[in-house]
Amino acid sequence: MFDLIKRLCQSFGVSGNEEDIRDVIKSEIGNKLNEVRVDALGNLIAVKKGKGKKIMVAAHMDEIGVLATFIDEKGFIRFSNIGGVSQFFALGQRVKFRNGVTGAVFYEEKLDDMKNLKLSSMYIDIGAISREDAEKKVQIGDAACFLGETVQEGDVIISKALDDRAGCSVLLQAIKNLPETENEIYFVFTVQEELGLRGAKTSAYQILPDMAIAVDVTKTGDTPECKPMAVKCGGGPAVKIKDNSVICHPEVRRLLEDKAKQLNIPYQLEVLSAGGTDAGAIHLTAGGVPSGAISIPCRNIHSPSEIVSLKDLENAVKLLTESII
Repeated sequence: MFDLIKRLCQSFGVSGNEEDIRDVIKSEIGNKLNEVRVDALGNLIAVKKGKGKKIMVAAHMDEIGVLATFIDEKGFIRFSNIGGVSQFFALGQRVKFRNGVTGAVFYEEKLDDMKNLKLSSMYIDIGAISREDAEKKVQIGDAACFLGETVQEGDVIISKALDDRAGCSVLLQAIKNLPETENEIYFVFTVQEELGLRGAKTSAYQILPDMAIAVDVTKTGDTPECKPMAVKCGGGPAVKIKDNSVICHPEVRRLLEDKAKQLNIPYQLEVLSAGGTDAGAIHLTAGGVPSGAISIPCRNIHSPSEIVSLKDLENAVKLLTESII
């Protein structure tokens, strides 16, 4: 599973620019399902036809990044965030534009207190000597992702974009492991989740499922001096109770917990005080969709060094597969 995650994480896919990661996912699905299509907004929808319940499973393809907004006369690039970019996580990191141009993120030397650090006082250095030189490589409106190698250290994987390529890997593995079932299952790899759950909203409106499960990462409470939270990396996939976007439907939550117990899979219960997932948009679609979520415990979310447990991912695959058949 590590090789799959590495391919996904190292693919470019900043919100609104998901073409490359979508192609990778599409190639991984191959001809394993009855239908694979791309909708108007860019969501990748893979369908296993059936006469039973219509079930939607969602994981977002997009990752956070930056957008070039201005190039000064010396060739330094000012930028804006795409999604929840922390100025402190971004400082000193490298970014890569879709065309392969790489730059380093740093801040104005006149800044006298790091507490005042803002994205507006930072820039990208691509080694250009002038505005004209920089414009040969980067244009205003070009998006860039953060660079972070995907590595395995024992049971954990460290990488950029595990939010939510980890979830995408769970869906892909579930597709490969899917047994016979009468249910009609829609595996949806959504766009622009980091900008407000946008792809989930439009795709759910098309599908109008009977039930939905989102698969995404969640914060942990197991690092030094962190805010208290009853989720730890390696403790098993988490069954979401609530976050800022959704209170999960009790029947879906009960289904996930019961399946975890039947399969003897370690699991945790998640209450997330900030943030949301695709389930937040799906459950409000049309007349409402009973929705829940399987969450992958992840340290250092929205940094180039996110960390998840491989065992948690493998158990999430088992839990998801058994919950939708």
